[in-house]
Amino acid sequence: MTTTRRLPGNPGDTTFPALLLRNAEDHPGGPALSWREGATWTTLTWAEVRREAALLAAGYAALGVRRGEHVLMMMANRPEHWLSDLALTHLGAVPVTVYGTSAPEQVAHIARHSRARVAVVEGAGELARWEPLLSDAGVRLAHLVVVDPAAAGDHRSYASVRASGARLHRTEVFEKTWREVRATDPLTVVYTSGTTGDPKGVCLTHRGVLHDAVRVAETTGLAVPSGHLCYLPFAHIAERMLGIYLPLYRASRVYLCDDPAKVAETARELRPEQFFGVPRVWEKLAASFRAALAGLPEERRRAVEAAIGTARAHVACRERGETPPPGLEAAYREAKERVLDPLLAYAGLDRLCRAASAAAPMPVEVARFWAGFGVVIMDAWGLSETSGVVTANSPEAFRLGSVGRPLPGVELRIADDGEILVRGDIVCEGYLRADGGLDDVRDADGWFATGDVGRLDEDGFLWLTDRKKELIVTSTGKNVAPALVECALKEHPLVGQAMVYGDGRSYLVALLVLDPETAAAWAAARGIEGDPGASPEVRAEVARAVEAANARLNRTEQIKRHLLLTEEWGPETGELTPTLKLRRRVVTAKHRHLIESLYTA
Repeated sequence: MTTTRRLPGNPGDTTFPALLLRNAEDHPGGPALSWREGATWTTLTWAEVRREAALLAAGYAALGVRRGEHVLMMMANRPEHWLSDLALTHLGAVPVTVYGTSAPEQVAHIARHSRARVAVVEGAGELARWEPLLSDAGVRLAHLVVVDPAAAGDHRSYASVRASGARLHRTEVFEKTWREVRATDPLTVVYTSGTTGDPKGVCLTHRGVLHDAVRVAETTGLAVPSGHLCYLPFAHIAERMLGIYLPLYRASRVYLCDDPAKVAETARELRPEQFFGVPRVWEKLAASFRAALAGLPEERRRAVEAAIGTARAHVACRERGETPPPGLEAAYREAKERVLDPLLAYAGLDRLCRAASAAAPMPVEVARFWAGFGVVIMDAWGLSETSGVVTANSPEAFRLGSVGRPLPGVELRIADDGEILVRGDIVCEGYLRADGGLDDVRDADGWFATGDVGRLDEDGFLWLTDRKKELIVTSTGKNVAPALVECALKEHPLVGQAMVYGDGRSYLVALLVLDPETAAAWAAARGIEGDPGASPEVRAEVARAVEAANARLNRTEQIKRHLLLTEEWGPETGELTPTLKLRRRVVTAKHRHLIESLYTA
């Protein structure tokens, strides 16, 4: 069942302020935004959200924010962030979120490049990176708004901006201002997370983002309003779409989680009907489940394994486009109710109807693990430059391991060298230049070269290979997609993370990171005491995992030597982007001596 919301006009002419007005009129008492304050949740309705946006718009206007200006924000997923984004959009200004993990030089680059005069930051931790820019002659930044009043000092506090807005707000001015916003105006600029080089500013319009939101909702079943657990950074297009733009289109509720480390705890409490996680999140959840299953009594474990087998058969039937026969359907329903749902309930996933992933390749083994619980992760693919989603699996048509079919109205083709090309109204207006102009991302025929390599199967499903610039070229001239090799290595639950290296070399090597939860459970089940990473048995099992992966790979792709690390890579230490994608250059630079040892040993 789908529920299509009334659009206040033609999708090509509708803006997001117009959608907020529709929500306030059609669903004034409906829950819009919820966040935790202590032990309880605070919720604003759609009517209240619009009122807050109006007051904040007046406050930011009093600070000097004008139509077309970029306003930078560095905050966690908290109401001040979400509401400021909407308020600035109503002024015709362009909200731009900066990753909270950005280094000072990255912050300075974005501030200089965007020519922003105002930045809204959370507190003392952010001020240390922003205050020096106020005296930097090459940066236009003039005002910092600080959410934490205790850290504001001589800067404007968020509360004071809102208070001035409450004094100065005039309904007629607010209504006139937002109605001057056009669908072709910039909605936001998304700075790419920068796995290599300086981030680029991708300019997205109301029209392009709304077209994408409408198609995503109808294709994936997200037209049915349900709450979204919002925890990924708003600097990433995935959370902007899922946590701001789709909820505005669907008039659905957003639950803000300001600390990604608490997402599992929050999910257990909320028991969401839909959940989005980048592959690393699903991998970590799977590792926790595997560890728990390993500790079950043998009889109970056999019952779970039987139920998992039934669920996988049910999913496989659907994957083939077939209706499960009555016997399988009945067996699956019983297995789900009696065995699988009680296990999923421990993670708050027992009510899950729509599970999704994007941003990086999803290991097939992880997707099939969750299929064993009846959870079909609908993988999707897209980029900041395409307003979000280009291809997606759907409940009616999916292939585990693929990223689905192109959305309606989107053209896709594969170039001779395997690069994926996209054409359509969701492609961005261009890359922002430092002078405020735009560099077009499309060729003369309107095609955008994505930089991703992939293939289309006979049924129209897209299968990703890797980033074009990350392909390894060995000394023998062979091309290797490292992500495919890494996914094969990570099929063993003990291998939590992997990076393959071999550019210009005669063979491939790998750095592997032990999954701490799985390793602890694996060792305990075998009576191994002490640090699992130091255990000869654990290291021997990882070596067998490499051998098993090699057996599924061709000779060029096989790993000749590897090293096992025990310290996980993360955004805080720089090896991963804020959305948990691997930064190969950082890992290579940090572990250059280890990599070289694999070639000289």
